[in-house]
Amino acid sequence: MNEELSRYVVPLAQFDGLALQAEDPRRIASFWHHNLPDSRYDAARLRLDPSPLRARAEILRLLPTSRLASDPARVHVDIRLPGGDPTALLAAGATVVREPGTDPWWVLADPEGNQFCGFPSVDERPAGVFELVVKCRDAHSLAFWWGRVLGGAVAHEGEAAVVSGAPDFPWDYMVFDPVPEPRKGPNRLHWHLILRDSDPLELVKLGATVLRRPGEPMPCPTTDGHWMLADPEGNEFCAVPADRDIP
Repeated sequence: MNEELSRYVVPLAQFDGLALQAEDPRRIASFWHHNLPDSRYDAARLRLDPSPLRARAEILRLLPTSRLASDPARVHVDIRLPGGDPTALLAAGATVVREPGTDPWWVLADPEGNQFCGFPSVDERPAGVFELVVKCRDAHSLAFWWGRVLGGAVAHEGEAAVVSGAPDFPWDYMVFDPVPEPRKGPNRLHWHLILRDSDPLELVKLGATVLRRPGEPMPCPTTDGHWMLADPEGNEFCAVPADRDIP
């Protein structure tokens, strides 16, 4: 049983989608379209936008790169499969990293090796992404941190922890999964926030690190109004003030 430990009602920022490194953005967009039902690819903005029937923040931005970060799974998504197995995704270009065993889900990889977990359909809930997973050293502390930033309830699930009910978060849970190994370097997948304030000072006071300020070089196709920040365990995320748009 989950043990709810805290509930934050005044978030410091709202979630505004994911960003994924890609050597071939069009190919990766085509693949991830299968996991973001009815999404639309905007080639000019290099992003998949959700259908009107999905959550507004279910956005996937593609970040062109000639060299992918080394860790394909430190931050990843979990999806509900459109059936009992990943046959449709394998036909679209996925590969199997691990078949179900003690854990009843597949670990899969997209055509560029980005890993995600696929859970067989067991009820009428729709296929697609249902949670964002962050592997970390101290799951409970990091969940408390992100609960404060995004709002919502923080709960223990054994050694793991989850944030749920955060305003504008498009999926059921943000999961923090403890692992012993440290980060190897930048994550291939990160997320974007819209700040409550005009700058990220409140996040920095909580323990965020500024990696890049607006106007400084940034290797992704975004506007100059971004901060690139890192949470207390080094996971990167982008943030902009509420009066700016994120491409």
